[in-house]
Amino acid sequence: MVDVQGHDHGLWTHDHVFLGHGHERAERRARLATILTALFMVVEIAAGVAFGSMALIADGIHMATHVGALGLAAMAYWLARRHAGNERFSFGSGKFGDLAAFASAIALGIAAVVVAIESVERLFVPVAVNFGDAFIVAAIGFGVNLVSAAILHEPHEEGHAHDHGHDHDHDHNIRAAYVHVLADAATSALALLALGAGYLWHLHALDPVVGIIGAVVIGSWAYGLIRDAGLVLLDAADDPQLAGHIRALLEDEMGARVADLHVWRLGPGHKGLIVSLVAPGQVTAEEIKATLRTRFASLSHVTIEIAVCADCAT
Repeated sequence: MVDVQGHDHGLWTHDHVFLGHGHERAERRARLATILTALFMVVEIAAGVAFGSMALIADGIHMATHVGALGLAAMAYWLARRHAGNERFSFGSGKFGDLAAFASAIALGIAAVVVAIESVERLFVPVAVNFGDAFIVAAIGFGVNLVSAAILHEPHEEGHAHDHGHDHDHDHNIRAAYVHVLADAATSALALLALGAGYLWHLHALDPVVGIIGAVVIGSWAYGLIRDAGLVLLDAADDPQLAGHIRALLEDEMGARVADLHVWRLGPGHKGLIVSLVAPGQVTAEEIKATLRTRFASLSHVTIEIAVCADCAT
């Protein structure tokens, strides 16, 4: 059995550092966005209470969940970097980001339920809202969301030309934080709509309705985050197409038969592969390693087991 990785540390030894490209830069960006969002979150929730706006409170709580998500993302980067060389983590520390995403998703779901309940209550028991002042605060919050999104935005990078994997070097942790902030900006826009309508046309019922819509947005994010992060934590195959390409390469091009094949995510831009092959003898582990490294750049940790069977048809 041969265990290899795409780093040049020799044939039989290698490290298990599976951090994403630009890890420390992403950590700094997540930290800055967390601080900026947290500062305004306090202002927005306090203003929502003072002005009696459920839409503003919902947006502030929504922003609070993003503060938690961004904070967990920043902490996950720090923990992953700190434990990158820790041998207790058999396949590296790259999944700290997914663990943080799963934890923040639970908080996100709880916040959605709280906002929905309060908004429904206000549909039946209206509360006086200072629409003008609340609108100003919501507008500033919308601007803060856009600034945070700009901090977290990553220009699109083309993947490796010969790598059929889908996530390449993309960091799902920072991308999830970015889309989180965009969703918060959308909720802020809805709050502006409700407060503006209340101020101009006295449509008071629109404020709690927007609170309910915000809760639905929060809940949908929680569900998606729990599903996606949970699958990664359970080592589910997240890229069946990549596994199919690897199988085709080994069987159709290299003349081996795949007895067992597992591909899973180790961290941003890093995949693990364990494969058991039956070969007639002409295929060597060196040939397989060289070809896999060239064709699939996202394969960072590969374990190959070859059973030679000279009489087996391939």
